[in-house]
Amino acid sequence: MKPLSFIIITYNRPKDALELLQNISKLHRASELLQDVIVVNNASTEDYDDVRDFKDSNLPIVYIEAKENLGVTKGRNFALQYSKGEIIIFLDDDAVLQGEDSLVNVLNAFQRPGFENRPVAIVSFKILYYDSLEMQKNGLPHKQFEQYKDKSEFFTYFFAGGAHAIKRKILDEAGQLPAEFFYGMEEYDLSYRILDNGYCIKYDSSIVMLHKESPLGRKPRSDKQRMMWVNKTKVAYRYLPKTYFYSTALMWSFEYLSKTSFDIKGWLTGWKQVFDIPQKEQRTRLKESTLNYLKKVEARLWY
Repeated sequence: MKPLSFIIITYNRPKDALELLQNISKLHRASELLQDVIVVNNASTEDYDDVRDFKDSNLPIVYIEAKENLGVTKGRNFALQYSKGEIIIFLDDDAVLQGEDSLVNVLNAFQRPGFENRPVAIVSFKILYYDSLEMQKNGLPHKQFEQYKDKSEFFTYFFAGGAHAIKRKILDEAGQLPAEFFYGMEEYDLSYRILDNGYCIKYDSSIVMLHKESPLGRKPRSDKQRMMWVNKTKVAYRYLPKTYFYSTALMWSFEYLSKTSFDIKGWLTGWKQVFDIPQKEQRTRLKESTLNYLKKVEARLWY
């Protein structure tokens, strides 16, 4: 069986999705290494006829139209049932891969040794802006940007959701992305479960995604910013010592106010959801060995 699958969830960007398919078709050894390319139209209102009709004799493309907007996590979980590769590559639809050897580099990244006795479960890619080729700061899977940005590879504690590859068997063991997280922080939830199962996560700069987002970024809507705040706090409550639950809730509440121009109504709504977390969520604290791993890779846990 060919080892790799691509999963692409589309969000009202048919031209970008088409360019990504064309990009994938030109990658070295694509016909030899790709088991399938799964494209899920996430209930888009745009015309996706060109994407649906795209054909390449070397690419087994499966185009699926979701009946509703499933969001990020449900969309990826939905797409997984159609893919068959042993390693799943997730890419945002507003991106392309820079190097023609990207598929080979993905395989090589998994074959190199992991962290101490931990096998590699996920490889997170390097992300550059499409127009400027400047590194995307929030795409680096480590919060100490200046210390880690020039490293060719390193072990870490989370991954870039729209630019990574993961072994299928890991999802079978640790579970899929948290379906209740409609937007934001699903990477942390899955990462902690994977790390607790004895695996590691690696960043590899030899695989480069070019992201079409502007370096100025897109100002998140208040509801999405609130989702990130509440979801990050849920993750801290589920897996980390309670001190981090309190610090995460507080620090992200300040972040919400800063990013939403002091939206007090949404801030109060967010705090209500945070206060409900202990009544609605179960705690599954990480093993001491996992907490030790987090310390060794210099994870930021306070927020």
